[in-house]
Amino acid sequence: MLEVEDALTLNVQGRTAYVTEAATHLLAAGGKRFRPLLVLLAAEAGTHPESDDVITAACVVEITHLGSLYHDDVMDEAALRRGADSANSRWDNLVAILTGDFLFARSSELTSRLGADAVRIQAETFTRLVEGQILETVKPGPGEDPLHHYLDVVAGKTGSLIATSARYGARFGGASTEVEEALAAYGEIVGSAFQLSDDILDVASESEESGKTPGTDLREGVPTLPVLMALASGDPADARLHELLAADLSDDHLHAEALDLLRKHPAMDRARAYVLDQATQAKALLGALPAGPVREALESFADIVATRSA
Repeated sequence: MLEVEDALTLNVQGRTAYVTEAATHLLAAGGKRFRPLLVLLAAEAGTHPESDDVITAACVVEITHLGSLYHDDVMDEAALRRGADSANSRWDNLVAILTGDFLFARSSELTSRLGADAVRIQAETFTRLVEGQILETVKPGPGEDPLHHYLDVVAGKTGSLIATSARYGARFGGASTEVEEALAAYGEIVGSAFQLSDDILDVASESEESGKTPGTDLREGVPTLPVLMALASGDPADARLHELLAADLSDDHLHAEALDLLRKHPAMDRARAYVLDQATQAKALLGALPAGPVREALESFADIVATRSA
């Protein structure tokens, strides 16, 4: 990870100090580095995990993710990201959008070093990521299940790039095709579970454990797994909660009441059970790997994603 961190810093440099400052802004703010870590873990399932291509692939997925954050913050009109001013707050929307574009371009440059098939995989992943972002801005269609719509958004926005992280690690680490496909499927599930566990933490955490003020998504009217599960309830006792979830929760008292009711609702346990089941499904795919420390590490990775919201 230290090698990846150094390579990330090198690869987001622009030709001018201004571009470099904007492009390194969120990188310097930190982050979980979930995607490059998965690249490195998956590479251990192959014959040459120390390959330079593995480091390049780790940079590709993290820089793609960083670019998407710049655009996300413009869409959300966010003031903060990772505890620092968002790029759109520090500069403006135009700079934030173009910096995101710069990072996408840089990730494409790096992908080209990995060969034509990697370019195809990256293009397909990017298509899914952007489509997920678009679908997030529209309501479910007539007769469409809101929860199914949301899970599609999560799979595109989050699951797709994490699946590619696992695929790249396996491929450039020298794993077999069978292992690569199993790890890509594993990454898709774990990636979506990662976002869904964030949904639960946004409601359940008493502190800023989730990386933002508890109930932020609720206040902003963002549909999340526990909210959608609560809304699907037909229990008449949930009438007040449903009323609040349909209301403007910018008022502190209404927000606190909604948060309290949601924390006590069975939807929270259902959401946790769903995420735990996702982790179980992901771990079952690891049967394609031989027993040993690599498989154990990937199992632990899935468990950590699921149980951090338990």
